[in-house]
This record gives sequence, C-alpha cells and structure tokens, in this order.
Amino acid sequence: MKIAYFDCFAGAAGNMILGALLDAGLDPERLTGELGKMGLEGYALRFSSVLQHGIGGTFVHVAVDEGAHHHQHRRLPEIRAMIEKSGLTPAVKAKSLSVFERLADAEATVHRISRDEVHFHEVGAVDAVVDVVGSVAGLDLLGVEAVYCSALHVGGGTVASAHGILPVPAPATVELVKGVPVYDQGILRELLTPTGAAILTTLAAGFGPMPTMRTASVGYGAGTAELDIPNLLRVLIGDTEDVAIGYRNEQVVVMETVVDDMDPQIWGHVVNRLFDMGALDVLLSPVQMKKHRPGTLATVVCRSDHVRIFADILMRETTSIGVRWRTEGRITARRVVKSCETPLGKVRCKFAFRGDEIINVKPEYDDCRRIAREKNLPLKTVMETAKCFAVPWQRDVDVDIESGEVT
Repeated sequence: MKIAYFDCFAGAAGNMILGALLDAGLDPERLTGELGKMGLEGYALRFSSVLQHGIGGTFVHVAVDEGAHHHQHRRLPEIRAMIEKSGLTPAVKAKSLSVFERLADAEATVHRISRDEVHFHEVGAVDAVVDVVGSVAGLDLLGVEAVYCSALHVGGGTVASAHGILPVPAPATVELVKGVPVYDQGILRELLTPTGAAILTTLAAGFGPMPTMRTASVGYGAGTAELDIPNLLRVLIGDTEDVAIGYRNEQVVVMETVVDDMDPQIWGHVVNRLFDMGALDVLLSPVQMKKHRPGTLATVVCRSDHVRIFADILMRETTSIGVRWRTEGRITARRVVKSCETPLGKVRCKFAFRGDEIINVKPEYDDCRRIAREKNLPLKTVMETAKCFAVPWQRDVDVDIESGEVT
C-alpha cells in the first residue's frame, strides 16, 4: 500500500502541504489541471525553490486578485456548492468537503454559531479552497492510499487575525487538534494553521512515529516565516509492502449497518456511490432481525479516513440511524491492471502478484462482456481467451472465432 507520512517538525500550513507534495514529485501541470475543474478564477499558483537552513524545498504562493473576490462572501454552503458542481472525482470531492466541514465545525464552536454561518475571509477563502482541494487532489494524483502524520508542532505566542490578537495555537486550531498529539518547543510563532490542521486531522489515519515503510520519494514544503529551525514540512512517500512474504499488510475499517424499512431499489444507488467515493468493498447480506423482520446488513470496507464520509452517506441515503465500525488487519496481493492484446481485441486484465510472481489473472468483466456482444460469442469463451493471452507462457492456444472454442 502506498502511504504518505507528514513530518511536522515545524508545523504545517495548507501551502506547505502543497509544496511538500510538489517537491516529492507531484506534477504541477496535473495539479493545475485538477484545480481548474473547480471553475475558480481570479488567482494564480506560483511555485519556487527555496533554501531553509541549507535544506531545499518548494514554496507555493496563491496569488489572489483581490478585486475579483472582494465582494464574494464565502460560507460553507457556497464552498460546498462549488466543490459539488466541479469536475473533480467523487472521492476528491468527498474528502475536500469533509476537510471544509471539519474546519467550519471548529470555527463554529469557537464563535458559538452554526457551521453554515461561518464566514471564510473573502480573499483567504480562495487560499483555503486551493490549499484544501489541491492537497486532496495531489495525494490522489500521487496514488497515495493512506496518510499518516507525526505529532504536530503548534508553536506559541500570539498572532494577528481579523478578530484581533489571538493566542497561538489559534482557537480554531485547538478545536481541530483535539485528541491528536501536539507539542510546543518555545517558538513564538504560529506554526500550525487552521487550514493545515484541518487537512491533516481529516486525512490522517494515525499520528505518531513513522510507520514501517520503504521510502520512494521525499519532499519539503516551505513556509514564509524565518525561524530558528528550518520552516519546512517534510513528506515521505513509499510503500508498506511486506517484502518478507511478498504481500501487503494493512489496516482497514469495516463499517456495518442494518436496514429493514427501505425500498430495496435504493441499495443499487447507495452501493454505486460508495464505490465511486473509494470504498474497497461493499456487501449486502440478508439478515433476520427482531420480531422476525427480514432486513439487509450493509458492510463497507474502506480506509480509515473514509469513516465519517461513509457514515454520512449511509445515514443520509438510507433509513439507517446508526453505523458501527471497527479496524481490522488485511493482507492483499499487489495488483496491476494492464491492457492485453488478444485475438478478440484488447482486454484489460488485473494481475495479482506475490513479490514479482503472478499468482492470479482476472480479465475485466465489462471489456469481455462488450466483446462477447460484438462478436456474438459466449462470455466464458472471451474470458478464457483473455486470460490465456494475458499470461505469456499460456499463449500457445488457438481460438476458433466462428465456434468460440479455445484449444
């Protein structure tokens, strides 16, 4: 499993997270392309290489045209609508919205108002949208499946804000880091911003020492302030694959809810939406409930950072009023999908590996079904042919196109 570990020795801010991902290999053009799907105008992204105490990093600046955004009052409903109507993938939309909802909840608690009343600063809101959506989309583009984080260095002293002089960490930041390990080493600056805290506490599956991993790339995202320590956020990206046995050992979340009073046709929509948003597996099982009522047990297997998102989907889209979840271990084979040439046409096949050894090959159902219809062949013939030609040492076969027989 590919993971990212954020080492927050100098705290974290939204632009530092973006800078670290770019420094670790994220393609700037692909990032800009994803952000373009938001339809947000009046800003420009600028990247530059900097040195902090002799360590190189990437600094990201969101240059905002204040005139273009001066009269736009952005609250959570407006930001939610902007994200939902964008061309981003369902998973990126869901995670980005979850970050903003968490940030709005923190601000609402501090100011004693509802989350929908929270007012994101006219110009600062553009920064926040770019930082949040860019970070979520960047992790997705890099193929990161899970995020982990060190304890958070918060800083101290005071900071100027739209509400006047505030203590550091800022009140909203304090709300966001509840239950998360934090520390202060006497640096009188704001090291952890609310946006940085919202992104990391929403996406991270765990906080603490770096998990066992094989690092493939390292990136440093730079902050603006001059500190006694390097003002950098470090990200390490790599694989947790267990080389000893050749499989992946990972932690997943299993969510369950039971429903007995809903039109069963709705389940098709719910299952498709869960898969679109990144569910690893979704199962529906018939169960017998109290008073002998028949019901449906919905089981969702997902990453830990999807718990809040999927719980919300299950309770908004179904008649469920409660979801239970637990963490379980899972061992999986490494998987690669390749397009394979066969006598019947191109078919995508999923290869499963133990180390470098192919242990299973499965042709994609949709490709095989399409070819079966086009050529009027039995589906099983197409699938058998695709499997034979996908594996090099099994290609000594002949296919009779007329009869559909494989010999």
